Amino acid sequence: MQYISDEKKSANTFKKELEIAQGRSATDNLASLGGTPVRTEPYPEWPIIDRRDVEAVTTAVESGRWGGSPYPGAQTVAFANKFAKMQGGGFAVPMVNGTVTMEVALRAVSIGWGDEVIVPAYTFQATATAPMAAGAIPVIVDIDRNTYCIDPVAIEKAITDKTRAIIPVHLGAQMADMDAIMAIAERHDLIVIEDCAHAHGAMWKGRGAGTIGHFGSFSFQSSKILTTGEGGVLLCRTQELAERAASIINCGRPTQLQAPEATPANSNSQTVRAFMDLSNQERVSTLGTNCRMTEIQAALGNVALERFPEQVAQREAMVNYLEERLVEIPGIRLLKKDTRHSRRSFYKYIFAIEPKVFGAKHDAVCLALYLEGIPCWTGYPAMHRYDLFQPKLSRLPVPSAFPQYFDFKAMSFPEAERASQHEAVWLDESVVRADKQGVDDVVKAIAKIQANTVPLAVANTAKKLAVKSLQFKPVRALVDFYVSQSDKGLRPSF
Repeated sequence: MQYISDEKKSANTFKKELEIAQGRSATDNLASLGGTPVRTEPYPEWPIIDRRDVEAVTTAVESGRWGGSPYPGAQTVAFANKFAKMQGGGFAVPMVNGTVTMEVALRAVSIGWGDEVIVPAYTFQATATAPMAAGAIPVIVDIDRNTYCIDPVAIEKAITDKTRAIIPVHLGAQMADMDAIMAIAERHDLIVIEDCAHAHGAMWKGRGAGTIGHFGSFSFQSSKILTTGEGGVLLCRTQELAERAASIINCGRPTQLQAPEATPANSNSQTVRAFMDLSNQERVSTLGTNCRMTEIQAALGNVALERFPEQVAQREAMVNYLEERLVEIPGIRLLKKDTRHSRRSFYKYIFAIEPKVFGAKHDAVCLALYLEGIPCWTGYPAMHRYDLFQPKLSRLPVPSAFPQYFDFKAMSFPEAERASQHEAVWLDESVVRADKQGVDDVVKAIAKIQANTVPLAVANTAKKLAVKSLQFKPVRALVDFYVSQSDKGLRPSF
């Protein structure tokens, strides 16, 4: 019997699988293997800009009030009031970004040194860094597999006599289980700060995101579905909490959030009001700093709010259509659509793949999807494996004083790890702003990838083996083929 080496067996196997892949038409073949992309037309850009934005900024510039002092200015007051009304309640305090909002919320209720704040393992790092900025300790817990939001069961298990607050994150197009979370908070006398950076316009049982807990934190960073370039708002349950928060971000000055008189810029009334604000500088109500929103940012926000209701309705309709189509594809798992989530907003649309069905994990699927012309992402890493969350690399007080809370090697969050390392696919919000054709192209691209599991698996295996040994001849051949056929000169990172 002739002996065939493992290397030769592998070469024969790869050769056969490559022949299968190469035998497909350009339309059927994956774009990552030389085929024609499903979509070549770019999706709509963000943010949307029209003449109203230019006029609003011009008005703010010509007013002479560019910054945020005296706080709040006319544009800022208008934005705060309109935003609170749009979201369904609360007292809005505009700020410099949607990270400091969470820090300020904690400080406004005297949560600080050594207190524990429970945060989810699957979110942007700001949710965990904000408590540290206030002197508190982020306690990371796992997520619910069905929603990718914080798991109420995990919250309950993590509560100690030091726990003071919970920061649930409404992620992508999902909302955390606010019924369960508020029940837990009530039982244990905890503060709830909703991280709504992805949830502008979302509603839970008819109540706006950010109005259910004691605070709601919103971001207006450039990629957010309501943007002022940078900026944030803290929605507060009571006027007292709002004025504490406003004082903290206004250098500690006593600050009342009330509309100024409707008078021309630089008028006598404005001058008198400015002197009144200056007289308050000596009446410090707390230790604060300057985290004010500027008048120019607020002016952009006022225009964005005019467009927003129509945009929310369009996104929700297209997401519903997207889900109707996605369920037709084997290996796709949709996140739970909770009936209590009465209006869905959409920053990114997240679904899960079954790696065994696709022949690869989500990183390979996302690369293939991107090369088919669909903007997508694998999402955040789990917090304990997040390059942007490395507290021990700093000399900050909290990780220095409480290193035991940051022993990441000893931590395990199975659901967050599953999502971040294997199955989560995040679609950009632009895919639902190109009408049904944009959604149809997404579905067609995913279906195409699912139908090409063998070539996808071959390419993925080649990538893995190439990292180990580019001298292995069959792998070298695959790599050369894969690179030579990559669409438009794009190269996978081996």
